[in-house]
Amino acid sequence: MRRRLGRECLYVPSCRLGLYLALRHWCRPGDRVLMSPVNDDVIFFVVLAAGLRPVQAPLRADDGTIDVAAVPESVWRGLSAVLTTNLYGSPDPAPELRARCDRSGIPLLEDAAHAIGTLVAGRPVGSFGDASVFSLSKHTGAGTGGFLTVADPAVREDLARARDALLTPARLPAELAYGLRPYAEAGLRGLRLTGAARAALRLFGRQERTDIRMALRPEELARALELAPSLDAFDSWARVDMHGYRLAPGRIRMRRTQRLLAGLDERLAAHLRGTQRLSDTPWAVPRPGPAQPMFRVPLLVEDRAAAAAALARRRIAVGYLYDPPLDVYAGDHFTDASPAPAAAAWFARHALPVDPLRADLVAAVLERAGVRPARPPLFAPGRAPARIPPDVLRRPAPPRSAPGA
Repeated sequence: MRRRLGRECLYVPSCRLGLYLALRHWCRPGDRVLMSPVNDDVIFFVVLAAGLRPVQAPLRADDGTIDVAAVPESVWRGLSAVLTTNLYGSPDPAPELRARCDRSGIPLLEDAAHAIGTLVAGRPVGSFGDASVFSLSKHTGAGTGGFLTVADPAVREDLARARDALLTPARLPAELAYGLRPYAEAGLRGLRLTGAARAALRLFGRQERTDIRMALRPEELARALELAPSLDAFDSWARVDMHGYRLAPGRIRMRRTQRLLAGLDERLAAHLRGTQRLSDTPWAVPRPGPAQPMFRVPLLVEDRAAAAAALARRRIAVGYLYDPPLDVYAGDHFTDASPAPAAAAWFARHALPVDPLRADLVAAVLERAGVRPARPPLFAPGRAPARIPPDVLRRPAPPRSAPGA
């Protein structure tokens, strides 16, 4: 990763822990951080755990990236940092954000969990910020691990000490479970028992999400905020979908992660081919510049529930949904709402993120099912236009079909 990015890198057990380390190092408790409202709620809780106030950014409706021009000057003046998302691998406008952060004298932090192979302006995503975090759970499929990268090599040792203070010791049962999990999951898929396994988890109360968003638990969250900054106080939110996010890696994890990371370029090439295939379908929105090896390709459809059901009948799960936006989900007690929320709400409602590795089958299923494409309306910066459908800001409650953190 150091060779790939040209930056100093620090291994972390998870992207979320790396992000917490970066937020604590570059921000002070009470600081305000601009972030995307179409993002995993785990990341939202990590920002809160760092003692910071999330400020939700306006987004572009076609790809869910930050709309820099729609952020009012009054919002910029109150910010202490900017956190990008690079949702599904679509790059946020890092050069513009870097220039704006430099003018404001604030750090730019890049969440590159979905964008390990994405380029912007000829440079890798993750090479613009004061710090950036990468996940190995995504493109590589390692299910664990990540990197925190820094522009200034001098801060690496401080971050390493902070990381080590937060790690929990490696445990043999957890290592064995990690080593056996891929075989167990493959067996369940082969026997078509995945649905039964999920039903069993619900029956025994082990499924942490029953909807796209996890339960907010506002009274508990308010009490946790009184203890922030504290990762321990927010552990029940921060660990969802990955209980070992602070676990020191053992030999089994490291060997498997290294093996999968060695095949990253081949994997990225396959993602690029699938992205190019899906970009030729009627549900894709044309994007300028070269294609990216997207982690998921957000097709835009009129009826996402119907499209997801059609895919599910062919055993294609639709995951990594982030609907409703975080300001609708959390309310103004826990976050500042976006100054222009309509585009984010539209994108969150219509985005169907699909795996580019299954591009041909996805395209065939959607075509046979007669799924209609959606085209984003034009959104004027700072206000909701008349063309927005009247229900676009209403909170939906579709079922969650796959983990998204």
